[in-house]
Formats: sequence, C-alpha cells, structure tokens
Amino acid sequence: MPDNHSSRRRPAALTVVCALVLVQAGLLVGLASAWVLGLVRGESRLPGAAVFLVLFALGVAAVLVLGVRGLWAGRRWARSPVMTWQVLLVVMSVGWLGVELAPWATGVLVSALAVGVGLLLPSVVAVTAERPPA
Repeated sequence: MPDNHSSRRRPAALTVVCALVLVQAGLLVGLASAWVLGLVRGESRLPGAAVFLVLFALGVAAVLVLGVRGLWAGRRWARSPVMTWQVLLVVMSVGWLGVELAPWATGVLVSALAVGVGLLLPSVVAVTAERPPA
C-alpha cells in the first residue's frame, strides 16, 4: 500500500524551502571544510575554537538535512529545528549588516526570511501538520 505522503503532491513552496535549507546546510559544510583546512595548514590562532566551530557547523548541517527529510515526508516535528535556525540566521545577519552592508549577509537574511515565510505558508503547514494515526 502506498504511503500517504508519496501519493500526495507537494506544494512548490515546500520544494523551495527544502532547496534553500539544503543550500544552507551545504554552506555550513563548506565553512567547516575551510576551518579544517585552516587547522591543517596551521593558520588557526585558536585551534580549540576552530574544532568547536567545525563540529558545530557539521552538527547544524546534519540537523538541517534531517529537517529537510522530515519536511519532505510531511513530518510536523521538522518545522521546529528548521525555523529555529532561520530565526538565528536573521538575528546574526542583522548584526552583520549593522557592521557592514555585505552582499553575503544580505543573502543570508533573504534566504532565512524566505525559508521562514515559506514554512508558515498554509500549503506547507497543511502538508507538514498531519498527525500520525493513533
């Protein structure tokens, strides 16, 4: 018997949300790779902090990928970690933009707002709000 979620069409907004979150996860993996490279080359002034940042970035990336899998499968729990990360990105990007109007910080802000708004759209909430059978 086919799964309810596989036979139902997913809204375009959910596809966009999932794609943006996967890009965010990929960027975190890229940052972690750069920090590892800095450690290997001996360029890091604070190796302990660099190791923490690598582990943190990889952990958040893993949570985001799991969140995307959950969203795609229609799981209600997946909205929380993804939305929490978007709120943190908005706060950080506003701080960065307060220091310097950098295109990358603007991109982070736009991406986080797009995902946050997308998660709240009625079509996305409807697909990801099903309660499991009792």
